[in-house]
Amino acid sequence: MAHGREVLDGLRDHATTLRGLIPDVYEGFSQTHRAALKDGALDTRTKELIAFAISVSKECDGCIASHARGAARAGATTEEAAEAIGVALLMNGGPATVYGPRAIAAFTEFREQFDRLKH
Repeated sequence: MAHGREVLDGLRDHATTLRGLIPDVYEGFSQTHRAALKDGALDTRTKELIAFAISVSKECDGCIASHARGAARAGATTEEAAEAIGVALLMNGGPATVYGPRAIAAFTEFREQFDRLKH
């Protein structure tokens, strides 16, 4: 089962098609995304970890992959990602025990990718 890059790659073509059909909607979403995740009282890393945990609770594989990548890119550690998943487990119960392992697999994939790029 895919968790990280493979999930995002599988969505890409259809998302591109849909974006072409409703560009204003996607642009509005993109603006909201950028505004919500930019540094403020909370830094981007913390915000990505929040979005990552919510993704587990929402049981959204595409969201998990996207925010696993975002959290890893923003410098989150595996321990931070695991603790965010722990909060999702608290708030969502049993389903988070299914989506949590998917989430840590996706995060680990992206964390390793970004670590390789640094070296």
